[in-house]
Amino acid sequence: METGKVNPTQTLGKTGIADVGTVHYNLREAALMNAAVANGEGEIGNGGTFLVSTGKHTGRSPNDKFVVREESVEDTIWWENNKPMDPAAFDVLHADMLAHLKGGEVYVNDLFGGADPAYRLNVRVITELAWHGLFIRHLLRRPDMDELETYLPEFTVVNCPSFNADPERHGCRSETVIAISFEKKLVLIGGTSYAGENKKSVFSLLNYLLPEKGVMPMHCSANHAPDDEDDSAVFFGLSGTGKTTLSADPERVLIGDDEHGWSDEGIFNFEGGCYAKTINLSATAEPEIYSTMSRFATVIENMVYDPYTKELDFADDSLTPNMRCAYPLDYIDNASETSRGGVPKNIIMLTCDAFGVLPPISRLSPAQAMYHFLSGFTAKIPGTEKGVVEPIPTFSTCFGAPFMPRRPEVYGNLLRQKIAETGATCWLVNTGWTGGPKGLGGSRMPIRATRALLTAALSGGLNDREFRTDPNFGFDVPVSVKGVAMVLLDPRRTWEDGAKYDVQAAKLANMFADNFKQYEPFVDAEVLAAAIKGQ
Repeated sequence: METGKVNPTQTLGKTGIADVGTVHYNLREAALMNAAVANGEGEIGNGGTFLVSTGKHTGRSPNDKFVVREESVEDTIWWENNKPMDPAAFDVLHADMLAHLKGGEVYVNDLFGGADPAYRLNVRVITELAWHGLFIRHLLRRPDMDELETYLPEFTVVNCPSFNADPERHGCRSETVIAISFEKKLVLIGGTSYAGENKKSVFSLLNYLLPEKGVMPMHCSANHAPDDEDDSAVFFGLSGTGKTTLSADPERVLIGDDEHGWSDEGIFNFEGGCYAKTINLSATAEPEIYSTMSRFATVIENMVYDPYTKELDFADDSLTPNMRCAYPLDYIDNASETSRGGVPKNIIMLTCDAFGVLPPISRLSPAQAMYHFLSGFTAKIPGTEKGVVEPIPTFSTCFGAPFMPRRPEVYGNLLRQKIAETGATCWLVNTGWTGGPKGLGGSRMPIRATRALLTAALSGGLNDREFRTDPNFGFDVPVSVKGVAMVLLDPRRTWEDGAKYDVQAAKLANMFADNFKQYEPFVDAEVLAAAIKGQ
């Protein structure tokens, strides 16, 4: 049985996936929600939202992600960062997963990764769960109905949560597996219901393919000035650093919240929606995102709610601190209709400093920008990965190491080249702690102060300000900014004991220096000179 709309030459049976019992092609949101409720996958919430729990997997499983070690990619994959899978094991995994689907029911969505037609990727996503189909329709870009009639998939993602991998048989680590074959143009996902694996797998594909076209793929959010698409800004940062919150600025136009490309023509969103964290979400602090929590077809994931009223509890993280919502980009009132912008004038690198020693904003030279991009310092936030229950200081190169198939210098050199060509200004913004480490006297950086600093940076309001050079880290820090307490700009003053600050700052500086040793053979003298030296 088949339902929906599809290119008749591209049905599953004609593309090598036979004997599936029922196939639904490109169902619209209402039909997917009806199917999900009928299947017992979740329930309807207030405003027509969809409420769902992902079970034991409430975040990504980076230790279960693999790239097939094929001859065509042997010399281009960053194998130190990407676990290899034997091609023969992948073939067995593929065959076993298709056998598992025989006689079952699947939902097929033919979508685009990328808002720029010159660089977008046609991705077919086959999901066992109807709500995963709803999720990925939000998060990738949806073809028009007439485009579906001639749509040709370039890559295919098969997601089967009820399939448990066998480590001995499939060459993986556990019953959970995410495996990418660039030669077969295929991604297999099994043993996890966490929906984020769907979109992150597509991001990994684009991260590998786009550099060959001179396009810089970026784990970032982006926006532009309300009356000027060319006045755009990108916000790098891992989950939990504020990319989604800070880019959804009502005074600017949102291009996208997580993944973008930077071509010679400008920047473009990879996605068609947003995947926002909802813990402690506030109508006052984040009204744009909060408003989506009662919009039709918004997927609300792993949130506690009243079973009778369906009222959401934004403070209860008993299921996971990584509770999220997924919604189409046009649910944000100030979202761009094209999801594209000009060449960025400002580059923001967001970090969540659990040590509590970095200032809330610092200006970086181009060489410092490459250094901090390769360093990618932040803290993993609870729930974003399985097993993370408290902030853990970490260095994630390019602010997205789990999604980087190529060596980090490929992306670092692309960024530096584009900064040199465009003259963009770079800023390092700490959205983490101040006054001490997390849990040891520190407090989270006030979001109002962060917004005020970003507004000043993006509007040019910091251009005529006095800056000081930070003695520990070498970057420039504004001495005063209107609307921001001066004490915040000098983090040592926020600590009760300045000597303890000095110890923590030295500790972090040494961590930077030790981490960067791995990149020293691959960067030039200017970047080495900009490096944090340690003590």
